[in-house]
Amino acid sequence: MDSNHPLPTGGLAVVFGASGAIGGALVDRLRADPRFADVLAFSRQGDPAVDVTDEESIAAAAAAIQATGLTPRLVVVATGFLHGDGQQPEKTWRHLDAAALARSFAVNAIGPALVIKHVAPLLPRDGRSVFGVLSARAASMSENQIGGWYGYRASKAAVNQLVRSAAAELGRRSKESVCVALHPGHVESALSAPFGAGGNRSYAPDEAAANLLTVLDGLAPTDTGGFFDETGAAIGW
Repeated sequence: MDSNHPLPTGGLAVVFGASGAIGGALVDRLRADPRFADVLAFSRQGDPAVDVTDEESIAAAAAAIQATGLTPRLVVVATGFLHGDGQQPEKTWRHLDAAALARSFAVNAIGPALVIKHVAPLLPRDGRSVFGVLSARAASMSENQIGGWYGYRASKAAVNQLVRSAAAELGRRSKESVCVALHPGHVESALSAPFGAGGNRSYAPDEAAANLLTVLDGLAPTDTGGFFDETGAAIGW
């Protein structure tokens, strides 16, 4: 990959949500990137098994990162929940359900926050490091003109605020760090399969992963705390 802001070579890349379409594609691309000495891919099916709703498993992942002896230079949290096990995005406030909302927040906001808690302190104080969390354009309050999808929109907006706060804290200890929220575009995956692209371009997972890595490579420390789409354009809060 071409990089406007190169990462030091020989470091570690880490992906949470590696069993998903985007996460798996990110792992494949990172393992082919000569800048990284190793890539750790965490998922519920991995070893150690990591579930972002289980803080103990996240702590185990952090321990595995430390055990490599390598400096983590890139961390991507590619987890997310939109539908499943009878839960669908709410079309109206009449569909709001406390348990469903709690599940959306547990996976989309609290989980990434706990990854930040355990993994962000492992990032180096010196040199460039990048921490990216997958969000969604649906989280943008300024762009929300049609409503619906209450839990997904709100939980992704919440993770944006969590990323913003983490970026500020991380920046105080590492001036070259970048911590951002990312919208991958409409990706062909199990998560998006029941829903159309809404007239937007649709990406295969490998193309989406390539786009995201290009965006991350192009971000400067002054971009930290931002919210960016697959082209690198900033999205309004």
